[in-house]
Amino acid sequence: MTISLPDSRTRTDQLVELDRKHIVHPNLHGSIDDRCVIVKGDGCRLWDSEGTEYLDGTGGLWLVQVGHGRTEIADVASRQMRELGYFTSFWEFSNDKSIALAEKLVDIVPGNMSRVHYTSGGSESNESAIKAARLFHHRRGNPERSWILSRRQAYHGVGYGSGAATGLEDYHRGFGPSLPGFVHLSAPDPYHDEAYGGLDATDFLVAELENTIAEVGAQNIAAMIAEPIMGAGGMIIPPDDYWPRMRKVLRRNGILMIADEVVTGFGRTGQWFASDIMEPDMVVLAKGITSGYMPLGAVLMSEEIGAVVAGGEGFHHGFTYFGHPVSCAVALENIAILERENLPAVAKSKESLLLAELAPLLDNPLVGDIRGRGMCAGIELVADRELRTPFPFVAGKGLEDLLRREHHVIARQLGPVLAVSPPLVMSEPELAHLGAALRDAVGRLRPDGSIAAG
Repeated sequence: MTISLPDSRTRTDQLVELDRKHIVHPNLHGSIDDRCVIVKGDGCRLWDSEGTEYLDGTGGLWLVQVGHGRTEIADVASRQMRELGYFTSFWEFSNDKSIALAEKLVDIVPGNMSRVHYTSGGSESNESAIKAARLFHHRRGNPERSWILSRRQAYHGVGYGSGAATGLEDYHRGFGPSLPGFVHLSAPDPYHDEAYGGLDATDFLVAELENTIAEVGAQNIAAMIAEPIMGAGGMIIPPDDYWPRMRKVLRRNGILMIADEVVTGFGRTGQWFASDIMEPDMVVLAKGITSGYMPLGAVLMSEEIGAVVAGGEGFHHGFTYFGHPVSCAVALENIAILERENLPAVAKSKESLLLAELAPLLDNPLVGDIRGRGMCAGIELVADRELRTPFPFVAGKGLEDLLRREHHVIARQLGPVLAVSPPLVMSEPELAHLGAALRDAVGRLRPDGSIAAG
């Protein structure tokens, strides 16, 4: 289906020319001139400037939980803009919507969370959590506790603190020296258990953590930051015993646990939040907090940490749009929709449907693994299934382009992993459409990395 747009070809040409001339896109290879200008969204559907319809298999970037075009959210945003569009929340100033949202967040986020610090998104939230962890130890008389443990293949953002915690090489290349005081552990990747030297994965990872703490010195380490499930790193789901055992080691050594729930929060994995098993001291939120309708992030802190960070001289850290009243109003309505429609449970119920659509791909020798939780899944492609060697993709975006151009489906290629994270409201027929498109696209891969014609 297409929608009618006046002079769509001319309009698109003009928009694309202006885009190429003026906009520096994140993560866009300089050799790619292609642009897809999205102008409309409704439910799980998107339309470009030529009127072509697409199925949104990515939820934007893991985040449009309630779907596109929700008039309830638009109405709330409009009403709030008429009442109060913006005023600062620095110093003693606040606003009613940020207060209401803070009360809601501490109620629904797992663990002993009682304090909220607002940001504009995930990178800022992780930046803030790292600084809060260091400040907490400093004010407790342990200023030497500044090191941060993270993991290879982790994604925590692109600031200089959050970026230093990120364990993906593409986000470091060419940006000069990273901040010191960060160390990256191995990812908890059961599929690639050859990396653990024949040991049980969790045994290896716990031993690595203990050895790293001994090398750096527990007295020098502020916190470990980690995603419950690693999204951008390739939909990596750790073994069931990984977090309980890792947390025990961290607690024994006085190291804080920062749970990065930017991707996994607000129902994405089939539960409201995935970090309860981590027993975190801080929880980092963004993305699904507003389903992308407004930029917003938050760091939730335990009372112990929050009281220290907010006390004394206060937290000399914050962003202009801290506690933005429109963003907070939108977040409250987004959470209300998630509650009214029970979307985390809906996502859990659809997990088996999504994985069943992908299961036939395991008959393809180029597919090594399929894994997922709730409404997110990854298909890991391999050159050799027995050796589990990564698939040799040709230059460009390969499967992403094929899916968008021929099936009008948007998915995301994360190296050798083809990932989907659709809105939680995706219907069964739409899931069937998504599955059929993925099966066709992967089925057309050749062992040399090229793609057969349809």
